[in-house]
Formats: sequence, C-alpha cells, structure tokens
Amino acid sequence: MSQRIDKSWIVFISIENPEHDRCVDFFSRENGSYGFEEFRRDVEDGGQWTPVHYYSGVAYLSPADTLDAAERCVHWLIDVLSGKPELRTRIGLG
Repeated sequence: MSQRIDKSWIVFISIENPEHDRCVDFFSRENGSYGFEEFRRDVEDGGQWTPVHYYSGVAYLSPADTLDAAERCVHWLIDVLSGKPELRTRIGLG
C-alpha cells in the first residue's frame, strides 16, 4: 500500500486494468469522506504498486462523487467499468 494511502483509510475496492499494471484504489476515511488513488506496477519497481498521481489528497462526500472524479482522471477506468458494470455497484456500496 502506498504512503499516500493512510493506514486508517479503508480501501473498499481496487480495480486493475486488463494488463494488470495499473490500478485504482477507492477508499473511505474515518471522517466520512472518500477518495481514490491510481497506481502502477513495473518490473523495475520489483512488482510493487507505486502511486502515479496525487488524487488521494482530495476528499469527496460520497462514493458516487469519487467515482465520477476517478472516471474523469483515469481514462482506462471507463473501459474496465463498461466491461464489468457490477464494479460500479461495489463502489457505490463503499
């Protein structure tokens, strides 16, 4: 888990791209807000997940708001969610 994801935050779903080298974690915070972060996994990093952006610094009021923002920021996410619509439900249940 990234240093950008505080240990007190609860990741309720992690979605990978088809190549399994990118993922987005959706999480909730103790204060009731939500967020997300995008990660990459490269051979030169020993297969560890490395944060790509600073999306986790923004707080959203609901899982739906978080998903909307993630889809605007992480372009490959839209295709993954189109192919697996059940993931949208899991994000909403966060």
